[in-house]
Amino acid sequence: MSETVYIRPIGFAPGPQSEEGDAIRLAGGLVYASRFAVIYRRDGQVVERWRASPETIAQVLGELPDSVAAEAEAQWGNLRMAHPALELGARTVRLDQPQVMGILNVTPDSFSDGGKHVDDPAGTREAIGAMVEAGASIIDIGGESTRPGAEAVWEEEEIRRVVPAVEAAASMGAAVSIDTRRAGTMEAALQAGAGIVNDVSALRYDPRSAELVAKTGCPVVLMHAPGSGNDLHEGGSYESVVFDVFDALRERRDAAVAAGIAREKILLDPGLGFGKSLTDNLALINALPLLHALGQPILFGASRKRMIGALSKEAAADARLGGSIALALAAMDAGAQLLRVHDVPETVQARDVWRGLRDAALTDFSDLPS
Repeated sequence: MSETVYIRPIGFAPGPQSEEGDAIRLAGGLVYASRFAVIYRRDGQVVERWRASPETIAQVLGELPDSVAAEAEAQWGNLRMAHPALELGARTVRLDQPQVMGILNVTPDSFSDGGKHVDDPAGTREAIGAMVEAGASIIDIGGESTRPGAEAVWEEEEIRRVVPAVEAAASMGAAVSIDTRRAGTMEAALQAGAGIVNDVSALRYDPRSAELVAKTGCPVVLMHAPGSGNDLHEGGSYESVVFDVFDALRERRDAAVAAGIAREKILLDPGLGFGKSLTDNLALINALPLLHALGQPILFGASRKRMIGALSKEAAADARLGGSIALALAAMDAGAQLLRVHDVPETVQARDVWRGLRDAALTDFSDLPS
């Protein structure tokens, strides 16, 4: 018999004062949660569900079976955890507010901007400079398309593509992420100036990668994808996509820690669009605050993805700005710490306006008695 528990934030407040203090600062960010669903599953079925506030959570957790009590207490602590900043070379990226990660693909076949920055050093530097100037905290550089049906790239070719771009970004003072699932590419990019690894296979594809990340001590993003071989999209069948992705990310987090990677160096990504239907993606976005119960910062990547076209008259990839901003705002409302996007200036502007609204709410005590 398998037993699992989940604490999902379901009610939110503009600030703690609006709930007379009965709210928590979710994952140390600018989002406050005031109500929670405590969900108990047995053999894959939800058998109990309680609602709680910070004032009543102890009583609810006390009703849980002993077999899941420790996990529930850990999740409650994780939801209130303030994450330390990412130290990426000379750059520090704070995680107490949403940060924007700009996408730079040096591939001929990426779904959105394939070929745009291939073998064009001047264009690559211009793109990096524009994203940094617009407010990107990190530049995420990838040399292999992971769209459905894309062919795998040889490691040597991937290194040839990404290293010049990483060197260019690092020389311009940018914090750099390397988007790869191969240990050789990780190592080459880190030596060239990258500071964080973004692995869409969650360190499953290359058996050398976990040891390398542990050895270098760099932060790593573990993304959920159902496939384990070249096709990360295969096998996307879920009993309950929200709980299944949560459980899979918890397993990869624990495997990374067991491999010697420091817990505070691990970030998680639900992997929107990877082996997931439109319904699956929407369910995960709506349940995104639950992932904070895993105790790691969340990277959210929905920019220009197929789901936006499916919801907007099949808009082409380069005509999905409005949908991308809408999903970025949803992620910020859920407390996501990193937004991986193509459209940096527009997303930074949306983030800054969102942050202004949050700051104003935190300082507004006008509806409270003096």
